[in-house]
Amino acid sequence: MAAINFYIGSGFATELAGSGLGFYGGGGFGRSVAVGTYQDNTYVTNSAGTIQGPQCNNVKWVHANSGEVAGGVTLDLLDIPNEDATLNIRFTHGSAVQVQNAELRIYDRSNINNGASGVTTKVAEIIHPETAQTGLLGSGDTSWYTPSGSSVVVPLADSPGISGLEAQNGSGSTTSDIRHDFYIAWSASPDSIGSKTAYALYVSLEYL
Repeated sequence: MAAINFYIGSGFATELAGSGLGFYGGGGFGRSVAVGTYQDNTYVTNSAGTIQGPQCNNVKWVHANSGEVAGGVTLDLLDIPNEDATLNIRFTHGSAVQVQNAELRIYDRSNINNGASGVTTKVAEIIHPETAQTGLLGSGDTSWYTPSGSSVVVPLADSPGISGLEAQNGSGSTTSDIRHDFYIAWSASPDSIGSKTAYALYVSLEYL
């Protein structure tokens, strides 16, 4: 049976299990993000952003090609390890299959073709199985996408396999596996004051 689940945290041990992610300011959970700036903290929360769950790896948009990770360290996207990504998107199947044409959308929780309301989002796929932040470069996105419904979607790697070890440069992998892991950095900035709840993530893919 095919399924897509979402995980966060060290080793991506925590499944979101119907909850979502919320983006907050420098004071931690519940603190606002100033208009035109990006979040300093990310937590698992409910759809209204009012229930505090586990804290996630925070990757804050800094520049078109870089992000700030834990400890205030700014890294090129290709230097960010999988384990420091905001979210692990995990596809599983009862038998080994290939995955292709995977894509991520940010939408308004009503129609996947509509952009989110009142939020500017930055997303980048991380392909960097090595745990060190320096040394070998990853092969994921070199710059952030600004996804918005069907207008701008984020393509994800072909057949990345368990822990994304077969993702290569994002295309061309034909690895068959019972599990395929995608890793993304996710950053958000409010366009105006107030909570933003018309905001969601959608992932689709083909398998064979």
